[in-house]
Amino acid sequence: VQLQASGGGLVQAGGSRVLSCSLSGDIFSIDISAWFRQAPGTGRELVARIGEDDGTMYTDSVKGRFTISKDDAKKTVFLQMSSLKPEDTAVYRCNIEGRTGTGALLRRYDVWGQGTLVTVSS
Repeated sequence: VQLQASGGGLVQAGGSRVLSCSLSGDIFSIDISAWFRQAPGTGRELVARIGEDDGTMYTDSVKGRFTISKDDAKKTVFLQMSSLKPEDTAVYRCNIEGRTGTGALLRRYDVWGQGTLVTVSS
């Protein structure tokens, strides 16, 4: 199971950006999907998470501005970011946990996408 992230880039303050993470491989389920970010000189921060029941959580600083969603059929997780601020500048990484295989070969996976840099200019 592998994860490919895309969507980073340079955006002006107040603008929008959509990040995506696409799974490849024998995917039985997508259980928990999350986006993390790490700004220079800081630790990794959980930005948003979505469960298999589509329940979501967000860190306070992005509530009302960011939306996490997933398309199980396309095996893709999205992070829609709007009203971006310079303090949102960071490397964003997705993490997905779920199950792979079938029947007696069913087992869990926990994969990380490569980081994608989002730079918000003032």
